[in-house]
Amino acid sequence: MRRLLVLYGAAITSIVIVALLGPLAMLVRSMAEEHAIGLAHQEAQGVAVVAAVASGDRLTAVVRSVNASTQRQTTVFLPDGTSIGVPAKRSASVELAARGRAFTADVPAGREVLIPVGGPKGVAVVRTLVPTELLREGWRPALFTLAAVGAVLLAMAIFAAERIATRMARSVRDLASVANRLGEGDLAAHVVPDGPPEVASVGRVLNRLGDRINELLASEREFVADLSHRLRTPITALRLDAEGLSDPEERRQMGRHIAELEASVDALIRAARQPGGHLGGPANGPAGGQPARRAEQGRCDAVRVVADRARFWSVLAEDQHRPLRVDLPNFPCVVRLEAARLGASLDALIDNVFAHTPDGSAFVLSVTRRRGGPFVVAVEDAGSGIADLAMTRRGRSGVGSTGLGLHVVRRDAEEAGGRLLVGRSPAGGARVVLELPPA
Repeated sequence: MRRLLVLYGAAITSIVIVALLGPLAMLVRSMAEEHAIGLAHQEAQGVAVVAAVASGDRLTAVVRSVNASTQRQTTVFLPDGTSIGVPAKRSASVELAARGRAFTADVPAGREVLIPVGGPKGVAVVRTLVPTELLREGWRPALFTLAAVGAVLLAMAIFAAERIATRMARSVRDLASVANRLGEGDLAAHVVPDGPPEVASVGRVLNRLGDRINELLASEREFVADLSHRLRTPITALRLDAEGLSDPEERRQMGRHIAELEASVDALIRAARQPGGHLGGPANGPAGGQPARRAEQGRCDAVRVVADRARFWSVLAEDQHRPLRVDLPNFPCVVRLEAARLGASLDALIDNVFAHTPDGSAFVLSVTRRRGGPFVVAVEDAGSGIADLAMTRRGRSGVGSTGLGLHVVRRDAEEAGGRLLVGRSPAGGARVVLELPPA
């Protein structure tokens, strides 16, 4: 941008300089020629005065003295056809001047001044020739001076354009830097409005945008914190009901699930209280109760997690007569995602199968690895498929759900360095794939 503005300023200034100095140079040239002709005219008139009152040796001495003191060439053509001074041909211009007319004529060697002088023996003609180099003697230095002035003006214009362009470019770079920081999640980034009014206006709008995003995030954190606190009461009631179960195994299993749910709610509350809190997904480990690391810093065996979630959902699948097939390799598949978050993602995907396919629809859970690439965790069903793939965006769904499930799964996969792919299964239903990089 700066280079373009400097070139634009230099081009405009060059056009102005050429438009101004071109005619001025022609004027200087014309004035130099007129000055040279004026000097020649003065010399010719001086010789003409002498020729009117003197002749012979005296006139010859005067003409020789004039020619010796200047580069101009003076010749006196006498009425008898002879001449005094620099030898020259008696041209048609001389004959015309001999008729009593004084004038200036252009000749190949330069320009000649012709003045007739009347006397008792007839009309003599004084001719003073100004060579071409004398006509331009004062023009070239003036031309160099004008060129130097033009160069100085151009340099000053380029300097001024560079300063203006630097200021504008700095303002735009500041805007781009703040926009990038906002895009990377630094919502405290603000720009000092500077530069042209239009750029400063964009800076103020960008600052308001960052403030508005902060307000929306604060509102979301308050909502999540309030919702999480409201969940504590039913969780407590659920725990009391679980403790009343007579079967020790069921009581233990139910207690473990309630503990996981309570840990997730606690993590939501902690995240909501932090300005940079992560509101979208489990933030605790499966058993430690300590804040978990970011998704890209965790790892787990995808085979074990898929097998565990398959056992958990197999009871409901059997109750709804849904054939469940689990295809797992016989070796560990360690991926760059925590077990709790991978399990939560699988729960969201399997829950979609139960929620959006009729009873009796089969589904498949599988783990594979692409050659030299990521691990692939897939959930496939035999339902009608996903008509609107855009429902993976947050808060959008055309089938009565919030659309948050697939959004959370996509976000977890991307934070781990992978991605979420949604397509059609061989059975005609939905096929949702988590591509996760190896740890």
